Amino acid sequence: MQALTLLGSTGSIGTSTLDVVRQRRDRFAIFALAAGRNADLLAEQTREFAPRVVVLPEESQISQFRRALQNLGAAEPEILTGRQALVQIATTGEADVVLSAIVGVAGLEATYEAARRGKRIALANKETLVSGGGLVMEAVRAASAELIPVDSEHNGAHQCLRAGLRPEVTRLILTASGGPFRNTPACELAFVTPAQALRHPTWKMGNRITIDSATLMNKGFEVIEACWLFDFAPADVAVVVHPQSTVHAMVEFTDGSVLAQVSATDMRMPIQYALTYPERAAAPVPRIDWSTTRQWDFAPPDLDKFPLLRLAYQAQETGGSAGCTLNAADEIAVEAFLNEQIAFPGIAAVVAETLESVPVRQPRSIGDILTIDAESRDTARRIVTRHRVAVKV
Repeated sequence: MQALTLLGSTGSIGTSTLDVVRQRRDRFAIFALAAGRNADLLAEQTREFAPRVVVLPEESQISQFRRALQNLGAAEPEILTGRQALVQIATTGEADVVLSAIVGVAGLEATYEAARRGKRIALANKETLVSGGGLVMEAVRAASAELIPVDSEHNGAHQCLRAGLRPEVTRLILTASGGPFRNTPACELAFVTPAQALRHPTWKMGNRITIDSATLMNKGFEVIEACWLFDFAPADVAVVVHPQSTVHAMVEFTDGSVLAQVSATDMRMPIQYALTYPERAAAPVPRIDWSTTRQWDFAPPDLDKFPLLRLAYQAQETGGSAGCTLNAADEIAVEAFLNEQIAFPGIAAVVAETLESVPVRQPRSIGDILTIDAESRDTARRIVTRHRVAVKV
C-alpha cells in the first residue's frame, strides 16, 4: 500500500487522481490532501478518502471547511495552512508518493523539497520546471528522486523512451490539439471572447491552461519541460498539431524509426501510469475501439499566428530566469484577457514586452525564483495597463 500526498486535490488533475485511487484502493491510500479555495469539495474528499492531514491556503478557510465536514458527518483530520504546510506534507516520511498538481508557482517549493528528500513525484505542475527547472532537476539528481511526468505528452514521451537508449534518440515530437482557433484566420483573433477561448475542443481543464492551449503557450511550456525532463536541446523538441489528440508524443530514433504513444484522451491514463510505474495496471478508462475507422491529421503550428510558442523556445534557449518570467507574464496576461482588459493577441504582446523588460539572471535558490516571479508579475501588470488603454481607445 502506497501513501499519497496530493497537492491540488480539488482541481481537474486532483479529482482525476482521486478517481484512480478510488479504483485502486488495494494499492493506494491518501495521506494528505491540499486544496485551493473549494473547501466544500475538499470536505467531500475528506469524508471519502479519510486523509490524515489536509492543507488549506489560509486560516480564514478553516471554519468553512469544518462546517462542511460537520454537515457531511465526516471526521476531522489534522488541518494545516500555508506554504510551509505544503512542504511538510510533501516531505514527510509518511508519504511514499507526491502528486504535484497545484497550479502556479505555489507548488514549486513543496515539489522542490520533495525532490531533495528523494521522493517519487508525479508531476502535473508545469511551473515547477518552467520556472525552476535547473534547480529542481539538480535536486532530483542529487537525491536520486523519481520524477514521473503526468502531462499526457511528457507521459507519452516517457513511455516511448523506454523502448531505446537515450543516445539512440534524435528528436522528441509533442502533439498539440491546436485549440479552438486552429482554423480561425489571424485577423479575427483580436475579436475572440474569453468564452470562445475557453471552449477547448478536446480536454476539460482549468481556465488558465485552457487559454494557454488556445494561444499554444501551453505547448511552449511543454517544450521547456521536455528539455529539462529528458535532456533535450530546444531544437530537438518539435511540436505538431494533431486535432484528434490521440497520439500524445512521438520519439524519433537515429535509424529513422518513430515510436508513438497512443491512448484515450483521459487524464486518468497518464496519472495511473505515473503512480504505478514501472508496472502497468489495468486501464482505468475504456480502451480505444480499433474496429472503427479513424483519421489522424498532423500539421506544423503557425508560429506567426501563435507567437507565444516561439517565445517559449527562445526563453529556453536564453536560459536562466527567462522561463520564470515567461510563466509569470503569461499568468498575468491570461488573467487580464479573462477579465476583458486586453484582447486575445494582447496576451502575446504583454509576455513579449515583459521578457524584454525583466533582466535575465541565474537563480540560485527557490527564494531567487520567487523574487524574480514577483518582479515579472509586477512588470507584466504595468504593461497590461498600457495595453488596456490602447484597447479601449
